[in-house]
Amino acid sequence: MTSPIRTERHDNVLVIISDNPPVNALGQAVRAGLTEGIAEALADDSVEAVVIRCDGRTFFAGADITEFGKPPQGPSLPEALDKLEASDKPVVAAIHGTALGGGCEVALACHYRVAVPSAKMGLPEVKLGLIPGAAGTQRLPRLVGAEAALPLVAIGNPISAKKAKEIGLLDELVGEDSLAADAIAFAKSKIGQPVPRSSEGDANQDGIKNPDIFDEFRAKNGRKMRGFDAPNAAIEAVKAAGELSYAEGVKKERELFMKLMTGTQSKAMRHYFFAERAANKVDDIPADTPLIDIKKVGIIGAGTMGGGIAMNFLSAGIPVTILEMKQEALDRGTATMRKNYEATAKKGRMTAEQVEQAMGLLTPTLEYSDLADCDLVIEAVYESMDVKKDVFGKLDEVVKEGAILASNTSYLNIDEIATATKRPGYVLGLHFFSPANVMKLLEVVRGEKTRDDVLATAMKLSKKIGKVAAVSGVCPGFIGNRMLSKRQEQANQLILEGANYWDVDDVLLEFGFPMGPFQMGDLAGIDIGWHRDPTKVTTIREALCAVGRFGQKAGKGFYDYDEARQRTPSDEVKQIIADFAEKEGNEQRDISKDEIRERLLYPMVNEGAKILDEGMAQRASDIDVVWINGYGWPLYTGGPMFWADTIGLDTVVAGLEKHGLPVSDYLRKKAEAGESFN
Repeated sequence: MTSPIRTERHDNVLVIISDNPPVNALGQAVRAGLTEGIAEALADDSVEAVVIRCDGRTFFAGADITEFGKPPQGPSLPEALDKLEASDKPVVAAIHGTALGGGCEVALACHYRVAVPSAKMGLPEVKLGLIPGAAGTQRLPRLVGAEAALPLVAIGNPISAKKAKEIGLLDELVGEDSLAADAIAFAKSKIGQPVPRSSEGDANQDGIKNPDIFDEFRAKNGRKMRGFDAPNAAIEAVKAAGELSYAEGVKKERELFMKLMTGTQSKAMRHYFFAERAANKVDDIPADTPLIDIKKVGIIGAGTMGGGIAMNFLSAGIPVTILEMKQEALDRGTATMRKNYEATAKKGRMTAEQVEQAMGLLTPTLEYSDLADCDLVIEAVYESMDVKKDVFGKLDEVVKEGAILASNTSYLNIDEIATATKRPGYVLGLHFFSPANVMKLLEVVRGEKTRDDVLATAMKLSKKIGKVAAVSGVCPGFIGNRMLSKRQEQANQLILEGANYWDVDDVLLEFGFPMGPFQMGDLAGIDIGWHRDPTKVTTIREALCAVGRFGQKAGKGFYDYDEARQRTPSDEVKQIIADFAEKEGNEQRDISKDEIRERLLYPMVNEGAKILDEGMAQRASDIDVVWINGYGWPLYTGGPMFWADTIGLDTVVAGLEKHGLPVSDYLRKKAEAGESFN
């Protein structure tokens, strides 16, 4: 096998080049090639400097993830980098594309770093539940200081080349089209000077002079880091870079790294990393299926949902025609979209030009005929089968042949909606989550007659508009809401049996959800879908609506809210629940937090098992992707199905039986065979 690393001589400079597509991952052959390249430079007296660069679209973009979980093959990355840094001839990293993770650690071990302006650098290991493991947490703070290192290591977002130069991570920005030549010239200018090694830097003294840096960082990023182990380990490692010698600091990094690598959180987050990639693939559709070109999109309904959906396409540069029945509703909808864009610009996430560019692609209309030339039309109207069928019938008449017709329904039958058209093969569900311009998840619902090219196009398009898509079959509530309904049933039942509703919420918050079911009800509005008759009370929600407790917007729902929307449990609600329970003949008892957790989460796993058994989800990991991106299931547990694997399917079955809850045959069989979902 030919090595992915080659060397070239340019006068007295040896250039070591990696060509390991697609992203120059640091696999064993690359690590070995780097080590051999440095040895070659050191053995030749006529070589006075070294440049390391990569062919293809990027510098080393990180570790080779295909090696995860396999026995390591030498040289390890730390060994290769130590050899590189030990060179007494100057070594220059020439960076384009992204230098991420191990790639950034390679750059840190070089004596100098130059990059093109479009490059990005970062240490995103924390997103896989890890910290850098090749001395990145020790070299970086010594080079740029603890304060600048903390966000890179503990949050993991990459930074631009300009920012990297500002903090001292880069020595020079070079020409976008002359990287190779500029790097060689830079290397020549450093010949004969003592080499600066980042492991010997002293910028990390800022954390010693002002130890508050670490607590301030924790306080500022507390919400982002809540529940995750890796960010805290990252902070500890950066702190160690100031307090320990380099050799001791590296030992500390290794110890923290191994603890994370063998822990459940990193396993869960690595599972999710692969799950998200797998979710975009449809098993029974050939990879070379020709796609439908989507040049223009139509949206029906300019309300919260329709407007949010439209923004996804406008932001991706795709023109949108948005249809409403009344001019007033149309004006209100487009004004809200502009307001949302301007709010994003205020936060610095968009420029004023980008706002105008996006809004410039929008055509508001009151006429169905204006949708005739759209390649995809998405309906986001009232959740009623009759209304939706009426809309699809009209679309079928005006929209050109070969265009895709999609419904944003959250639980209605896509196959029935498709019967309103003469083109059921071109109909599918695109279930966006609210707020649609923010939430990552897109459930793509495959109807019985949905064509392969239609589904493949929807999956490809989801990526273009920045969504994480998963395919669902046609069933009530699809994947997400179908499982949610099981949790909601138990939440409602628990409070009738005597559990405090705030304890039910708190159990989910402690598990890692952003909010519990009753908080969620208050936020959305308890009166959604209420029949508006205060004398007709058949549920607790109706009882709350009857006394004007509509949720946060009314200042009171399940909870009472102050001006800052802080919640406190309500005595009135406690009484309403107690009265209702008595009327229904429910005896009250004390219910432990363990019982609450088991009864909320185990039935969801059981429903997930049924979804798999019926073929409504392609794979268990797709269910995890839906729940992490659409419902706030904590990423560090890997999603409901992976979490069930972690605690053991036999534990789930035993828990369901203990609480007298149904167990699906599929779940029972898997548990008895000692199998897992993933």
